[in-house]
Amino acid sequence: MPLQVGEKAPAFKLHDTEKKVRSLEEFLGKKTVLAFFPGAFTSVCEKELCTFRDSMARFDELNAQVVSICVDAPASNKAFAIKNNLRFPVLSDYARNAVKAYDIVHVGFGGLEGYVAAKRSVFVLDREGKIAYAWIAESSGTEPNYEEITKVLALVN
Repeated sequence: MPLQVGEKAPAFKLHDTEKKVRSLEEFLGKKTVLAFFPGAFTSVCEKELCTFRDSMARFDELNAQVVSICVDAPASNKAFAIKNNLRFPVLSDYARNAVKAYDIVHVGFGGLEGYVAAKRSVFVLDREGKIAYAWIAESSGTEPNYEEITKVLALVN
């Protein structure tokens, strides 16, 4: 069942681009945009994360941060982050535990039978880790509503 606004976001422990284990708990205290994306080096994912990158000044004003999550390996995520000058965490959910916990499993991504990725999804969390906004794309080619995300960040505590 999809996660609902008001629920506590599921905890996770995932590797960043340096293979350091990062947990949801360490991001609490600031508003957080959790941006799950299907795959590094894909056109829509690149556009989405670069849009978030270009919005960081506004997010800083709102005391908000971005944490992105993908099933790709840390090395691939690192190359993707460097190429796109991403200055927020890009975490690897290579075991698919977070995509399962957030109920955003995309089976058959890229037309590959059995390949599991994340559905493109955005969860805005308040400072305590409660979900203030949840969006899950029907299609991996759909981008989130960036203006809507910013409006939620301005309203949430």
